[in-house]
Amino acid sequence: MQVTLAKSAGFCFGVKRAVDQVYQEAEHSRMPVYTFGPIIHNETVVKDLEEKGVYAIGGIEELKHLPKGIVVIRSHGVSKEIYEKIETEGFRIVDATCPFVLKIHRFAEDYSKKGYHILIIGNASHPEVEGIKGWSDPDGTTVLQSAEEARNFKLPEGENGRPNVCIVSQTTFNYNKFQELVEIIEKKGYDIIVLNTICNATEERQKEAAEISAKADAMIVIGGSHSSNTQKLFEICKKECENTYYIQTLDDLDPGQFRSIDNVGITAGASTPNNIIEEVLDNVRIRSKF
Repeated sequence: MQVTLAKSAGFCFGVKRAVDQVYQEAEHSRMPVYTFGPIIHNETVVKDLEEKGVYAIGGIEELKHLPKGIVVIRSHGVSKEIYEKIETEGFRIVDATCPFVLKIHRFAEDYSKKGYHILIIGNASHPEVEGIKGWSDPDGTTVLQSAEEARNFKLPEGENGRPNVCIVSQTTFNYNKFQELVEIIEKKGYDIIVLNTICNATEERQKEAAEISAKADAMIVIGGSHSSNTQKLFEICKKECENTYYIQTLDDLDPGQFRSIDNVGITAGASTPNNIIEEVLDNVRIRSKF
């Protein structure tokens, strides 16, 4: 059996940076350490941090009942309002927001102040998108993620004629789908500025996943069940290879699925630790010898 591991599999720059910062605070801080939401969408990492005394909080209300300490903002980022409320509650912030996400916050804030309608292409319920929304005028911000939503998108005429629209994207959105939705919006005749804010690492990961799965007899996609970028990888691989399997850890792998398989491809989401990837890779390679 030939086994191919994607070179781009595993932690991206932003996730690694955030995880490293949390572990550093856990090791050196004398104050309680919290993360605003799970630091990444990976249960193994979150559980390990809990064992080190770092707990994920679900919202501002929880802070009111906790000892003062450090709140680490995860790579997804948060809204301006939440950022300010954390400080108001007396907690020190360690901002581990991915620099690429911070750039989108600046775009949303700056263009919103200039009177542009901010159009975010992404999943409205994803924490990254929720954070981006919080840096622009809520009455002048729209989130959409499907072709149907793009076709139904309509703005009233502005004082000077056609409305100004600034389009940004969730960093982990599917690049081809982003282009499709932008083309639909462009046909509406608005004055548009398109800022492709999909992370280069995401584009590379998705492209490599498509290439490997197109040649594979079976494909394994590793990542947390709530990981948006892993779900998109699964969709891309499934389109190219029918025998595509989504697992979180080695425990989810069914060896029987790979009998009589000659070529297996493996990729992983941006929140998947290297040790989990290595465990799956080693297990598949060992079984390929029998």
